[in-house]
Amino acid sequence: CLSFLSDNDEYRPPVWKSYLYQLQQEAPHPRRVTCISEVSQKETDQLLSVAEGSYLIRESQRQPGTYTLALRFGNQTRNFRLFYDGKHFVGEKRFESIHDLVTDGLITLYIETKAAEYISKMTINPIYEHVGYTTLNREPALKKALPVCRDMPDGKDSPEETGLEERLTSLVRRATLKESEWAPKYEKVHNFKVHTFRGPHWCEYCANFMWGLIAQGVKCADCGLNVHKQCSKMVPNDCKPDLKHVKKVYSCDLTTLVKAHNTKRPMVVDMCIREIEARGLKSEGLYRISGFSDLIEDVKLAFDRDGEKADISGNVYEDINVITGALKLYFRDLPIPVITYDAYPRFIEAAKLTDPDERLEALHEALKQLPPAHCETLRYLMAHLKRVTQNEKDNLMNAENLGIVFGPTLMRAPDLDAMTALNDIRYQRQVLELLIKNEDILF
Repeated sequence: CLSFLSDNDEYRPPVWKSYLYQLQQEAPHPRRVTCISEVSQKETDQLLSVAEGSYLIRESQRQPGTYTLALRFGNQTRNFRLFYDGKHFVGEKRFESIHDLVTDGLITLYIETKAAEYISKMTINPIYEHVGYTTLNREPALKKALPVCRDMPDGKDSPEETGLEERLTSLVRRATLKESEWAPKYEKVHNFKVHTFRGPHWCEYCANFMWGLIAQGVKCADCGLNVHKQCSKMVPNDCKPDLKHVKKVYSCDLTTLVKAHNTKRPMVVDMCIREIEARGLKSEGLYRISGFSDLIEDVKLAFDRDGEKADISGNVYEDINVITGALKLYFRDLPIPVITYDAYPRFIEAAKLTDPDERLEALHEALKQLPPAHCETLRYLMAHLKRVTQNEKDNLMNAENLGIVFGPTLMRAPDLDAMTALNDIRYQRQVLELLIKNEDILF
């Protein structure tokens, strides 16, 4: 059970449930039976009846070159088609040795047989609701025991706080995060990947043991949350990425990046635009003229390495086209474009409308389809590009020119055939041109 915190309580970690761990300890151990000659199914049953967990491998008499794993479990022989592609497998999991495959199989069979009803109800009363973002995010109760979020404007990690943070589970780390008053609460789905945990691990959603030898569950690649595969379907879309897991700036999902850094927009966008507006608005061919590619790559590496501490000033990069090139490269490298694949058709359809009022209304509705972080980034960029057009006399860049440059950068067709994608280019340009000219009424 879990007890809630009063203002005078010290933090106490959740109580992990031991039932499934005990079952794993009780599971039968593998016992290999070696045969010196071919055996029939009946003979196999007799050889394996010695003990639970006994197993042997037989070559198929009907299909030479194919093999069957015969395993004794539940007082009966179970047969599995055995495959090898550099690793051994009978299902999704792949093992270095047959022994590991059988060990994992016996654990899974034993637990899923003994605790089928228990497993089916694991997600009913999760600890996640009690020690997730809402309950433990109570400043008075936690301030003594837990570190200040590293991204707070006035929060600086002491060595003692850093050491404590490293000892916390990802679940508790997330519970200690305090949203900045100036950072919007963007929703973000967890980025779960199948994971092999070394040593005993418990699910941070249901508090139950994660059984098996390998691929016992899934881990969020962005915040480090560890859960059962079936529990992952129940976890809310409330991922709070940890900078420990978010290793780079370029090529990182936009929402993941802003949540990891607790900002409204990617720092690349803010810093580049500030630099461009400080010394480049009147530069001829702004955004159209390319900077030296090696220097653009340097800027990218600087952001990936140093984040918001990257120096992109004129002292380091005199040519403003290097900064504009770095900004365009950031948008091109996004795994999901600023105008997302899901929203893309709505924007294209809006551009095809002939009535000006209907077109703007359709664009306004299309913008609502964007994730909040994407919409805020687009709004900020369009306001900047409008200021660029206000200096057209010097930089020779109007909304149409900028639409040609940024259309394919901010919008990418989702798996369309080459001809359709080619036809969409003019509509992409029109979308960007309309967004720039009407940014004040569309956002």
